[in-house]
Amino acid sequence: MSTFFDLDRDQLETYRPDSFEPEDFDEFWAVTLEENPFDPRSVQIEEVTDLVVKTHRVFDVTFGGYAGDPIKAWLTIPATAQPGEELPTIVEFRGYGGGRGLPYEHLGWAGAGFAHLVMDNRGQGGNWGTGADTVDPHPLGVGQFGLMTRGIEDPHDYYFRRIYIDAHHAVEATVHLPHCDEKRIIVTGQSQGGTLSVVAGVLNPRVLATMPDVAWMADFRRAVGLSEHTPYQEVVRYLSVFRGRDEMVFETLAYFDIVSLGKRATIPALFSTGLMDICCPPSTVYAAKNWWGEKVVEAGGQRPSAQIDAHAFNEHEGGGLYQWHRQVLWVKDFLGLVD
Repeated sequence: MSTFFDLDRDQLETYRPDSFEPEDFDEFWAVTLEENPFDPRSVQIEEVTDLVVKTHRVFDVTFGGYAGDPIKAWLTIPATAQPGEELPTIVEFRGYGGGRGLPYEHLGWAGAGFAHLVMDNRGQGGNWGTGADTVDPHPLGVGQFGLMTRGIEDPHDYYFRRIYIDAHHAVEATVHLPHCDEKRIIVTGQSQGGTLSVVAGVLNPRVLATMPDVAWMADFRRAVGLSEHTPYQEVVRYLSVFRGRDEMVFETLAYFDIVSLGKRATIPALFSTGLMDICCPPSTVYAAKNWWGEKVVEAGGQRPSAQIDAHAFNEHEGGGLYQWHRQVLWVKDFLGLVD
């Protein structure tokens, strides 16, 4: 078990770093989305008929992600859903190195009465969990093992540009899936999944709210210098080999920082962090939370709500199922759902 190593709790509540943001940040993402439009014709769905669980129905989904690449997902609904019934929809993203796994891993949200789409991670799935089914067909360039430095020499070639667009398109895909209510879409995920839930919530206006757990890809200079673990140590090891590339690396990473993306948020967020998390330091999560919706304020509007649950004696597991229970109650209250 680690110990408290980051800022004090009072400091975390007010921590708002002045991170570098490229002048063409908004243009970069606008052009990326324009160059990679979602194609509704890419959506394919087939029901899984050999489930041993009878309380749920599961569909094997494929949709076009970045560059139209096929991305896999599971859609899970309660078996009691009636024909034509539209359910509030949760889109979930998976952590770094994992994938969509097996359908039996994803029964909670449907059990609580939601339609639930779990997106696979392109080119991942071999580090933990029960596997994945989506390849990344694009060249990866020269980098440290893992994906954190793949294509990092140019933001247009960076691996996370592709998976960020996949996350945006996963939300688009729900519009074309049975039982998904396109007017009630919430996104969530843990670690890398938390990052993608910020991305989808900011880039896709269909999303009503986001629930990022122990998210990373935030406040990069602090995170890289503070964290002793993957994924940030992949950047450290890369720079220990390619000396003198630090400014280039951090310039690329700046396009993918969820602190900057979160400044453009217009929807409410429920963050979580573990105060002993040495993988994704709590100060970097607080940075994203504390800057949330800043551009709305600058434009004269009211800042969207951003809450955070801090689990004092937990590491990267964060709140686990305790946090999931909290999310279910938060979403039902937000949507006005009555059991």
